[in-house]
Amino acid sequence: MCWAAIRARATIRSMVLDASSDGHERGHESGQERSVLILHPHWKVLLGPVIFGVLVVVAALVVLTALPTGSEAGTERLVTAAVAVVLLLFWVVRPVLRWKTTTYELTTARLRLREGILTRSGRDIPLARISDVSFTRSLLDRLFGAGRLVVESPGEHGQIVLTDIPAVERVQAILFELVEEEHRGLAGEDL
Repeated sequence: MCWAAIRARATIRSMVLDASSDGHERGHESGQERSVLILHPHWKVLLGPVIFGVLVVVAALVVLTALPTGSEAGTERLVTAAVAVVLLLFWVVRPVLRWKTTTYELTTARLRLREGILTRSGRDIPLARISDVSFTRSLLDRLFGAGRLVVESPGEHGQIVLTDIPAVERVQAILFELVEEEHRGLAGEDL
């Protein structure tokens, strides 16, 4: 996904968030906190499940066409369909839902991580607590336009590694810029 699409999607999503939260932006010490980026993991995490889903459907169709016609094959057809549905639920639908419900939101005050299908978990990291932001990209990541984002902050959790971040270099640059602005703002308040 190109950066313009990510930016447009993030802008639309933040406008939706602002409109749904009674039109007010969240408070922040140095002004108003606003959403800068909202991302899901890169779509490449869905390639394996989608390929597996296609293979399951093809295998189920082959088995169903190989079964004899008539009422004696009814049980075999039902079992084949049930096995295909169970496989699709666990190895296709579940990863897609996990991808859809995992979000990384970057605001002007914090990095927010949210994940979970039935039970949700989240973590907010204030930008003032972030000490370093770096990224790594493997050859495959470079081909797909993704990478790992490493966020370091002092404290008990130390380093947070976010995998499969789309346009990771641009996200790292934006996050670094926001962290620097936050640190400059805090230094200015100390004077």
